[in-house]
Amino acid sequence: MKFPISGQIRNVHFPPISEVREWAASYVPTPGRLLIDLCQAVPDYPPALELVNYLKGVIDDPLTSRYSPDEGLAEVREAVCARYGRVYGGVVTPRQICLTIGASQAFWLAMVTLCTAGDEVIVPLPCYFDHPMALDILGIRPVYLPFDEAGGGLVSCAAVERLITPRTRAILLVTPSNPTGVVTPPELISDLYELAGRRGIALVLDETYADFIPHRPHELFTDPEWSDHFVQIMSFGKTYALTGYRAGALIASEQFIHHALKAQDTMAVCQSRITQQAIRYGVEHLDGWVAANREMMARRHDRFREEFTSSGNPFLLVTSGAFFAWVRHPFPGLTGREVARRLVQESGLLCLPGDVFGPGLTDYLRLAFGNIREETIPEAVARFRETALR
Repeated sequence: MKFPISGQIRNVHFPPISEVREWAASYVPTPGRLLIDLCQAVPDYPPALELVNYLKGVIDDPLTSRYSPDEGLAEVREAVCARYGRVYGGVVTPRQICLTIGASQAFWLAMVTLCTAGDEVIVPLPCYFDHPMALDILGIRPVYLPFDEAGGGLVSCAAVERLITPRTRAILLVTPSNPTGVVTPPELISDLYELAGRRGIALVLDETYADFIPHRPHELFTDPEWSDHFVQIMSFGKTYALTGYRAGALIASEQFIHHALKAQDTMAVCQSRITQQAIRYGVEHLDGWVAANREMMARRHDRFREEFTSSGNPFLLVTSGAFFAWVRHPFPGLTGREVARRLVQESGLLCLPGDVFGPGLTDYLRLAFGNIREETIPEAVARFRETALR
């Protein structure tokens, strides 16, 4: 290669999902021994049939192929606001919403609006790998809060506050957590919100998997002043099984969205109209469908937890919930990457190593059960036990 590559991006690790899928390509399945995918956390079921049928009509509309306003169609954002009232019991207005190309773009918009190069964001470990990758590319310093295994993976407000410096711009929290599955209680979210307000920084919540927990995630939207120091990142792609449609949203104050749209216009202009119409149909018609899938995922989680924690499994389930299980592997001296590769090669199990979720996490693996049916769970757990015995 004869032209230069930025030193900053050279130092960012390769996308972990792509790396692990390269390992999977070397696995040779045998009869009755297909690869079991515990890697990528996406729903394995299709969108609702009525949504698919609705979109068949939308595609014929000539307007579908055109730009929309940068922030998204007004009628779609109004429909989203109505759903926020049902789910969160609070008030969000259309001018506080920017529809984005997935939650990943919403995160970029949030960070470039909040921070400049050299600023800091507090990032609890383990963290969703795309977040520090983006921060590193932007020259923003992730300040890691160590993982508290004894505390069940929940963050401590006191520990967070000790990390705040004059360069801190935000506390970042993913709940339910990717990768641990931990659901942060509403009371703790409220405490972090109060801490952020007191210290003049933002609380940024990534709630990509919020629709897979059975209770209201928090009460922040019921505060009339919520937008003063709260930013939410949301994904409707997981909610409505539309991950390939890239259906995200950034929720913040009107002023924040006003400035974020400067980046939106230069980055993507707008979310596609077909995705926006899918979101609108979902928020207006599919509450029952979402609830049924939430219950199905809860059954998968409960079955997985029951099987995995039964006696004789040397892999330790540390935390779990929503789409994920966070597991300590039983191979001292081996990194998570080495163990994950061994699981692919020897047992046909595809999962992510803890190494990719932050420093000091080589003893762990992330398992995602969005792709695994209930009837396959016993076979998957049996393969973990086999690997440990070899």
